[in-house]
Amino acid sequence: MTRTPQAAAEEAAAELRSQTGADTYDIALVMGSGWAPAADLLGDSGHELAAADLPGFRPPGVDGHSGTVRSISDGNRNLLAFLGRTHLYEGHGTDAVVHGVRTAVAAGARTVVLTNAAGGINPAYPVGSPVLISDHLNMTSRSPLSGATFVDMTETYSAELRETARSVAPDLAEGVYAQMPGPQFETPAEIRMLSAMGADLVGMSTVLEAIAARAAGARVLGLSLVTNVAAGLQGANLDHEDVLATGRDSADRVGRLLADVVAKL
Repeated sequence: MTRTPQAAAEEAAAELRSQTGADTYDIALVMGSGWAPAADLLGDSGHELAAADLPGFRPPGVDGHSGTVRSISDGNRNLLAFLGRTHLYEGHGTDAVVHGVRTAVAAGARTVVLTNAAGGINPAYPVGSPVLISDHLNMTSRSPLSGATFVDMTETYSAELRETARSVAPDLAEGVYAQMPGPQFETPAEIRMLSAMGADLVGMSTVLEAIAARAAGARVLGLSLVTNVAAGLQGANLDHEDVLATGRDSADRVGRLLADVVAKL
């Protein structure tokens, strides 16, 4: 009999508890491109294991994603950090994309922090800027939900959590994030379309995970690091190596920001 996605997540959560010794987790973080070094600032790492050693997880398929899971102690709380993620364009389906989030919630996490590298559409957000996600556009034509699973998405990204983040960094900007399916970068015409639709940021992750987290009853905080100007808004072509380089250059600053925000959640 084929396991349901929820059963797969519960199996992975049970194995996670067994390997880390943590009975439950309070907060889960998905560290996108450029954000992984921030995990070092979140607290004491008790265990780190390859995600592929847990049921239902796949090895990393993208440069900049280590494919490990870290169990972190933050005083009286347990944090779970996924250093990388599975993307829709890798071809494994939506359940694989959101398996980490579902596993985290099954392991007890009621707050999920989703980070990513994004192209900047709004000129007010220069390269290197961290930006809160206030809402999203799902341009993948896909959903991790099936059947009559009607989930209210009015407040996908918690206003309370965004306010907490701004209490740490009052000048922290926020904007609308659009997820495209990838793996190709967007065309200038697609960027003009997204801008007309109200998008400030564009990338290839996060949205499906946010939907799954909300469906599971978790609060979501989203943070993008602007790693490049979106296609057609400057003369240069886009290159994934430039995305990684910006992430490395910004690692200390955004890592400290994320650690300070998480400490207040």
